[in-house]
Amino acid sequence: MDLFEAIAKRKSCRSLIKTEIPMGDLEKIVDAGRLAPSGMNRQPFEFIIITDPETISKLSIVQGFIRDASAIIAIVADEKQSKYWLEDVSASAENMLLAITALGYESCWVEGTLLRKEEEAKAILNVPADKRLVIFLPIGKSLVAGSQAIKKSAGEMTYYEKYGQRQRP
Repeated sequence: MDLFEAIAKRKSCRSLIKTEIPMGDLEKIVDAGRLAPSGMNRQPFEFIIITDPETISKLSIVQGFIRDASAIIAIVADEKQSKYWLEDVSASAENMLLAITALGYESCWVEGTLLRKEEEAKAILNVPADKRLVIFLPIGKSLVAGSQAIKKSAGEMTYYEKYGQRQRP
């Protein structure tokens, strides 16, 4: 699958079924995250690949549906390393979500509920106190055949030269 096809097919999936995911695929996904750009190349992110069913079950305190994930990639950030750590982590997460799609799996960016349960999740994963546990990417196959969300057309969202100008130069 090429990049533009992965972009077009990527969607959030909260209904996962367990499936065998080779460690090589999980490492490819993490490598896509590792290669993301970061401010001043500080790379303030680290990754935890979680495949143990018991650990995944414990982490479902964050969001119930992740219990059904075959694996989770957790993104850990060092906010002292870069003032752009959140943007850097976000670029890394999107790279990984595109890689997940390209490899034929589904996922969902889990952040907001994680922030409310961050300390509990950090304890489960042994994340040091000075690091942030920012994003979970639960990975699996979709339980239901989902359809793509209807997106606005490019013409509804694109201007040329100045805001409001839809006429191409």
